[in-house]
Amino acid sequence: MIELRRGAERGYADHGWLKTFHSFSFADYWDPRHTGFGPLRVINEDRIAPGAGFAPHRHRDMEILSYVLAGALAHRDSLGNGSVIVPGDLQRMSAGRGIEHSEYNGDPSATTHFLQIWIEPAVRGLDPSYEQRRFDADARRGRLCLIASPDGAEGSVRIHQDARVYATLLDGAERLVHRIAPGRRAYVHVARGAVLASGERLEAGDALKAVREDAVVLERGAAAEVLLFDLP
Repeated sequence: MIELRRGAERGYADHGWLKTFHSFSFADYWDPRHTGFGPLRVINEDRIAPGAGFAPHRHRDMEILSYVLAGALAHRDSLGNGSVIVPGDLQRMSAGRGIEHSEYNGDPSATTHFLQIWIEPAVRGLDPSYEQRRFDADARRGRLCLIASPDGAEGSVRIHQDARVYATLLDGAERLVHRIAPGRRAYVHVARGAVLASGERLEAGDALKAVREDAVVLERGAAAEVLLFDLP
């Protein structure tokens, strides 16, 4: 079964310093039809104004991935980690039994555009931890590059859930087939550009859910940047 989730149907909030789209119910946006997909709980598409950001705040029992599309994101947390994430980087923060962090756009003139993704862990109360890896454009172009997995395979960041996250850049005649094992599901999110996904045309912000399907096919990309989630 294939189900589409158009980007224009997502929740939206404009806080002045932050403009954000919610693929799933989040904060003041509630839609009982879209509360998650398996352990995938949040995909927020955020744009942070120059010099602004999220003040220190606390999370627990969630795997939080940050994927930057444009600009830079400065991270600080209560474990003592500090870094700046730019396009091509993936940050994983396992909140575990509790962690405090902040995220800022330190550029005085450019907007930071990124995806924040939450995946529910298989086990609660873990020690909080942090990891960051780089996946340059060549690693993602024309192939499904594994960027997050339960075992850190292929240099991916390690998440505490039986889920795998892939990223790809498609532009032209490339055709990718992702096989879905029995009992699993897939979620495709188009971060930018356009792509044909299992015969459906998706544009930036659109998503496709695949349940009881053998595969997802991605092809005819037009400057497309796509994330694919393989989920229990």
